[in-house]
Amino acid sequence: MAQLPPACQIDPGRIDPLLGPARGRFMVEALAECSSTNTLLLERARQGAPSGSLLIADQQTAGRGRRGRSWLSSPSAGLTFSLLWRFNGTVARLAGLSLAVGLAVARALERMGAKGVGLKWPNDILLDGGKLGGILVELESEPAGMLAVIGIGLNLQLPPAGEEAFLHPPAALAQALSPLPDRHRLLADLLLELAVVLDRFAEGGFRVLRADWQQQHSWQGQPVRLLDGGRVDRQGICLGADEYGALLLQTASGIERCLSGDLSLRVA
Repeated sequence: MAQLPPACQIDPGRIDPLLGPARGRFMVEALAECSSTNTLLLERARQGAPSGSLLIADQQTAGRGRRGRSWLSSPSAGLTFSLLWRFNGTVARLAGLSLAVGLAVARALERMGAKGVGLKWPNDILLDGGKLGGILVELESEPAGMLAVIGIGLNLQLPPAGEEAFLHPPAALAQALSPLPDRHRLLADLLLELAVVLDRFAEGGFRVLRADWQQQHSWQGQPVRLLDGGRVDRQGICLGADEYGALLLQTASGIERCLSGDLSLRVA
C-alpha cells in the first residue's frame, strides 16, 4: 500500500472564513513539506498564478533568508509562508516594501496581545531585542508591472539550546503570547493586516507608512554598525529609514543614506 503524505497542520478551508473584509483575496495552499515556499511560488507566479496566492509549509528543507542565508522550518516550531502580490509601475515604486511588510506583521502581533515587538532595518522582526522572524522579498518585472513574492518566517517556539549558531539571539512568539493562538487565527490576522498595508503601499509607497514604521523601529537613535560581508563599513547613530526605505545613519561626515548592509548594535 502506498504511504500517504503527512497531513499539514494548516487547513486552507478554515482560513477564508476568518478573513472578514479580506475574504476572497487570498488563495491559500498548505504543504506538509517543500524545499522553499518562495522558490515554488516564484515559479508559479511566472506561470500566471494570481495575486494573493499563498503557500504555507510545515517544513522547509531549503528555505532562504536575506543574502542567501538559510531559513529552515519545522512543524510546530514556526510559521513560514510566501505570498504573491502584484503591483503597477516599475521596481522603483517598490522601494521599502520589506519594511512595509514588517510593519504589517508587527501590527498584527501587537493586536493579538504580544508586547515588545519591534522592527530592525531592513527585514527583521524583533521581540525584546531577539530575532522573532524575518522577511524575504523577491521581485520580478512583468509586462503589466511588478510581481513580489513575500516570504515571512516567524518563530513560534525557541529552537533547542545549542542546536545552531545564530547571528542574533532568537526569540519566539511563545515568550509573548501564552497560550499561543491557533495557527489558523494567527495566519488570518497576519493576512488581514498585510492586505491593509499592501493596499496603502500600492497607493502611496513606503512614504505613507514611514512614520508608523519609525515608531516600531527598535534601534531608533542607537549607536550602530553597518556591516558589509562581516566587515564594518560605517558606524554612527541610526535615524531609521527615509521615505524610500533607505537607512539613515548619522556619521561624523553627516547624515548618510545606505541601501544595503547588515545592521548591528554598537556598544555605546
